Amino acid sequence: MFKHGRRVALPVLALHWQTAEAAARSCARANEELVRARPKSRLRFERPDGGPRLGLAVSRKVDPRAVGRNRIKRVMRETFRTHRAQLADGDYVVVARIGAAKLDQAQLRAALLGLLQRAGALAPEADSPLAQKGSSLPAPATAVTMPRLRPCDAPASITPTSPEGDG
Repeated sequence: MFKHGRRVALPVLALHWQTAEAAARSCARANEELVRARPKSRLRFERPDGGPRLGLAVSRKVDPRAVGRNRIKRVMRETFRTHRAQLADGDYVVVARIGAAKLDQAQLRAALLGLLQRAGALAPEADSPLAQKGSSLPAPATAVTMPRLRPCDAPASITPTSPEGDG
């Protein structure tokens, strides 16, 4: 979706996120190319200042019935609207996948919030799936270049226990 952005996905949803600064740079590049191609054109691309923006893509492949597609979009818009104040500025595009039609409202909401948290656009909440112990989802994206140490990557100085036990 975005040339310079973050992409995170689940089996039911995919999120493409571009920061407001990257979106402004993209508009500036598009305007420069437009001026070169059509110098007399008055058309210019702008990103209005206004915080986070949401785009949704729910195809007929996800649900052949319009009622089902509209339900998915309604839940996504409601969830985005309620968390808009906590989101980082930028453009968010949510692409629904085939499994989204089988989820109920709470599961769709949890999936979108999990994607926003994994992308680093939304801080994890205490009752979210990412904050719970034993979550199968990876931690939110950070600005560091090296991955964090996971339990399976323990240093060699730790001696493993014997498979037979203490006997």
